[in-house]
Amino acid sequence: MSTPVSRSNPPQSARVALDVQWVRAQFPSLKQVVNGHPAAFLDAPAGTQVPQQVIDAVRDYFENSNANTCGAFATSRRTDAMIAGARSAMADFFNCDPLEVFFGPNMTTITFALARGIGRDLQPGDEIVVTTLDHDANVAPWRALEERGVLVRQVDIREQDCTLDLEDLRRKITSRTRLVAVGYASNAVGTVNPVAEIIHLAHQAGALAFIDAVHYAPHGSIDVRALDCDFLACSPYKFFGPHMGCIYGKRDLLMRFRPYKVRPAPEALPDRWETGTQIHEGLAGVTAAVDYIAELGRRCDSSAANRRAALLCAHHAMREYEMSLAARMIRGLLEIPGLRFYGISDPARFAERVPTVGVRLAHRTPLECAKFLGERGTFTWDGNYYALNLTERLGVEKTGGLLRIGLVHYNTAAEVDRLLESLRELAAN
Repeated sequence: MSTPVSRSNPPQSARVALDVQWVRAQFPSLKQVVNGHPAAFLDAPAGTQVPQQVIDAVRDYFENSNANTCGAFATSRRTDAMIAGARSAMADFFNCDPLEVFFGPNMTTITFALARGIGRDLQPGDEIVVTTLDHDANVAPWRALEERGVLVRQVDIREQDCTLDLEDLRRKITSRTRLVAVGYASNAVGTVNPVAEIIHLAHQAGALAFIDAVHYAPHGSIDVRALDCDFLACSPYKFFGPHMGCIYGKRDLLMRFRPYKVRPAPEALPDRWETGTQIHEGLAGVTAAVDYIAELGRRCDSSAANRRAALLCAHHAMREYEMSLAARMIRGLLEIPGLRFYGISDPARFAERVPTVGVRLAHRTPLECAKFLGERGTFTWDGNYYALNLTERLGVEKTGGLLRIGLVHYNTAAEVDRLLESLRELAAN
């Protein structure tokens, strides 16, 4: 693990703008053509494309290291070293110790596993707080504990801008609250929650905080130490890696709670929370994904002293670029007749969002919109994206949910303009 750094942004004098041409050259899938149109991947909230070095890392693992762990032979030892490297990479990503990182097939599965382990220590009448804004992977695992007599309280939203109702959150946290589960950013409408404040409120009540950072991770740096976060989950396939899940947990808490596991599994961290054989080729890709972001950061600031510093530089550059695209997109969307925008649309408040938006077009279902765009090579999502509580709360679940458009740093202004032109055409017909 590289030495952690405390600074959140690189020095102003050392920064250079993100090189979008170089970025796009790293992603072979961006060369696809659909019906004569270059493919525009505006579907990133469901999973990003991957750079060539991730593809190469997965292939190299299969070719040279494919084995189970802890064996007395070369390929097994390479696998052990590769897994340790993946933990170190994610420790730099989170700013934590590698022993506080564990992996699984996806965020949903390992959150259920962690929730079951925590639930063994809960009593009837204990309370957990969840939110209406979250992906159901940060709701259902906690609601499953209602079988043990746990009371789950759900925080409402402010419908006009799709942000959490913080006053309702404060009311829902009581002396009986044992855990507060909240998303870092909404996967449906892009709202960034004030997680530092929410963690503080949880700790004031003697409760733990679980943060779902799956949707935030491609767009901003994460510092679990600065947040004083108890648990935080993310999915590398949302930030340019393979389909995997990853959770950070404070060391004492990972040892305090008891996972359900097979008897031969180690009791030491981090293995005690990893059930069965991991997806080794995926872990090789995780390291490559983190290293891709770090490489981008070094191109933006050659003075970055270590991987953590380079990751911070990359996230700063990506954030500036992505939000410039988002401003262009949101401004254009708001000008389309008959389009309803869900979420924060005021440029003065863009610090409270990531470049993911949810919209509906009058007289068109989200599916009709997604099909129309897809035929023209622009990939978007329709439905609820597992943010079911939100689409129900907004009254759109029974009519197809929302059309979701999500940008990342490999997207371009030209792709945004194509999206807007297509939606204007559809709105006019």
